[in-house]
Amino acid sequence: MKNVTKEMFIKEELIVTKKIILPPQEGKPSDVEEMKAASNYLRGTLAESMQDELSSGIPDLDNRLMKFHGSYLQDDRDQRLERERKKLEPAYQFMVRLRLPAGIATAKQWLKLDDLADQYGNQSIKITTRQTLQFHGILKWNMKKHLQELNQILIDTIAACGDVNRNVMCNANPYQSNLHQEVSEIASKISSHLLPRTNAYYEIWLDHEKVVDNKEEQEPIYGALYLPRKFKIGIAVPPANDVDVFSQDIGLIAVIENDKLVGFNVAIGGGMGMTHGDVATYPQLARLIGYVPKEKIVDVCEKIMTVQRDYGNRSVRKNARFKYTIDRLGLENVKLEIEKRLGYSFEEVRPFEFAHTGDRYGWVEGENGNYHFTLFIQNGRVRDFDGYPLKTAIRKIAEVHKGEFRFTGNQNLIIANVEPREKEKIQQIIDEYGLTDSENYSALRRNSIACVALPTCGLAMAEGERYLPTLITKIEPILQENGLQDKPIVIRMSGCPNGCSRAAMAEIGFIGKGPGKYNLYLGGSHNGTRLNKLYKENIGEEEILQTLRPIIEHYAKERKQDEYFGDFVIRTGYVEAVTDGRNFHTTPTNV
Repeated sequence: MKNVTKEMFIKEELIVTKKIILPPQEGKPSDVEEMKAASNYLRGTLAESMQDELSSGIPDLDNRLMKFHGSYLQDDRDQRLERERKKLEPAYQFMVRLRLPAGIATAKQWLKLDDLADQYGNQSIKITTRQTLQFHGILKWNMKKHLQELNQILIDTIAACGDVNRNVMCNANPYQSNLHQEVSEIASKISSHLLPRTNAYYEIWLDHEKVVDNKEEQEPIYGALYLPRKFKIGIAVPPANDVDVFSQDIGLIAVIENDKLVGFNVAIGGGMGMTHGDVATYPQLARLIGYVPKEKIVDVCEKIMTVQRDYGNRSVRKNARFKYTIDRLGLENVKLEIEKRLGYSFEEVRPFEFAHTGDRYGWVEGENGNYHFTLFIQNGRVRDFDGYPLKTAIRKIAEVHKGEFRFTGNQNLIIANVEPREKEKIQQIIDEYGLTDSENYSALRRNSIACVALPTCGLAMAEGERYLPTLITKIEPILQENGLQDKPIVIRMSGCPNGCSRAAMAEIGFIGKGPGKYNLYLGGSHNGTRLNKLYKENIGEEEILQTLRPIIEHYAKERKQDEYFGDFVIRTGYVEAVTDGRNFHTTPTNV
């Protein structure tokens, strides 16, 4: 694996640039903007707050600043009421998210991550929908030690959260391993190029000497205010759309000619988050603006991001994502501004076709003769379950594995680049611990995603990963009765409307509304090119099952050959097709 290490930019000389001055902004800057302006390039009072022994938490503004360092404060909401009754502060803990461009870690790195989960975390590791890993349950007193030990294995958490470019995703399809290698290197280059250049992370967590401050050259791309909101980039290699490329602020679609990567189709302005009851917020699909050769793609990503830096809404954060900037200014105007900054025009979009968004499970042979095993991990949670010691088994594999692990945008794990002579050894461990490639699971479960939600996410309105497996277990008999247990249907659940599970693109989507209550959405496409539509609002489990049963029965009887569920519910009038987020909230048919 080619690592992008801290040395690549610690040793980089500061680039002197002219001060970044934003165009006139509408409205009063939000409190987060004021916090960034006063933070001295992400330093703020974080170091002092982390040393305060009177509380296991930190002040709100420091917590917002903490996101830029790849972490933020949570509390165990299962304990919240009891602790309030006892007049105790919340059970504060930190979530720590890693920066892993292209979702790759060596087996040796995994062993250390496994240790850290036990030593400082809650004995589990979460594979996220952005191809990276999260730790939960890190206490304030252990944060610095945790980050320092990550640094020892050349992993950091810089820009894993916050108003910056996040972890860069790419296609994890082992069928095309040579192409994947090139694409993963490009993902790493984009990630490295768009990293914040402030030394704050190294000063606060790694005890590096403080460098000169109050100098604009610390952030030659971002400037002192960074971006208006988070920014996401993903790269897909057709026919697999396993990064949900149209959900990204920048979606890059690899163009292959004569088995060689020649360039990328560029789509801009995707994003899944919204606010319940606010029609000015909505999920949106990225829109294609043209093609560029691969040699130019890093600079293209920078220039697109700077347009959002300069014109994004810095007053109202829920309207600050790039999708709203585009819809406010107009796609063509944004495209022209990008081209102006590039100094050339995009070429015409080149043909491509996506077949699916999910992962392909089990063993496959790569182009280099090595093997790859995609392991199904329900909702991305790696821990030892009763009767299923998943975490222990993966550790045993890491102890003998000479390749790497790849993490997918669907929360699964690929044991990658297994040499033929090592394949049997890995298979023995798989058999010994009963690890599954999902062969015995329904196609519905194999195509499921859920966010963390309760008890740790402070934004969750309802359950996510803890409940979706139970709901699927109750839907499966309906599918079985109708001979659909092997029919792939994409089902996703988010505990709130921020959409971390990309539920707004699922064929069956659930977005939390309150305890035990969800909005039910139908009609996303199987290949990730269409949003779904609200079908029923604020319903619990009983009504969910009562609602889905007749639709599933109808689908079983009257679907066309090879017709996907999402396409069927649109063709038969259950919901209308949504290819533009501005139509997401128009009156649904059956509400």
